[in-house]
Amino acid sequence: MSNFLQLVRSTSATIEDLAAHLDRLDHAARMQELAETSRDDQRALWVKAAAAPELTLGHFVPDDVAPRTPVVHHGRNTLPLPGSQKFFRKPMARPVDGSARAFGYNDAPTERLVGPGYFVLVPTTGSAEWARRGAWVVDYFQVPDGPVPLGWPKVVPNTKGLQRFVYHGTRDFMRRVSRHVSIGAAFKGEKPLDHYFTLCREDR
Repeated sequence: MSNFLQLVRSTSATIEDLAAHLDRLDHAARMQELAETSRDDQRALWVKAAAAPELTLGHFVPDDVAPRTPVVHHGRNTLPLPGSQKFFRKPMARPVDGSARAFGYNDAPTERLVGPGYFVLVPTTGSAEWARRGAWVVDYFQVPDGPVPLGWPKVVPNTKGLQRFVYHGTRDFMRRVSRHVSIGAAFKGEKPLDHYFTLCREDR
């Protein structure tokens, strides 16, 4: 068992302990440790992350990155899928209008079948219940309303095609784990689904 999993499963280890461990690793090592997490592990990580500092937009798209420039977050979910299909990418980019949000989509093995799953990353300010879940939410109720980076798929609403069964009506609330890593919990409307995923930002 990796040191990371030992910390996740320890009742005495804090989110600060987990962050310090992950921050000492390079990107490949962080990805390897996150790849070993089970659903129970990610649930425990989500609970521990409630005590972490709040996420900022700069965690997802650093402040020095120009609008329409994608920043890639590598993900692993806990859905009942074959091993290789648990991995995906969430590229994100700031919009050209300068608003405090990010556009993104799901670059996943299922993309050709179910669609790109576009979303808008927005702050949870204004809702005390949402803020308790995390400072930022991946909101599939919204899709980009401005230009996206060149090379991204065509923007389509999540009510279209098979993706309505996967993304429509869903929000993923995000909590900070470490300098590069965050964890999300999926909600259908206001109902928690008890499904989680980790994201690890790729260094540019």
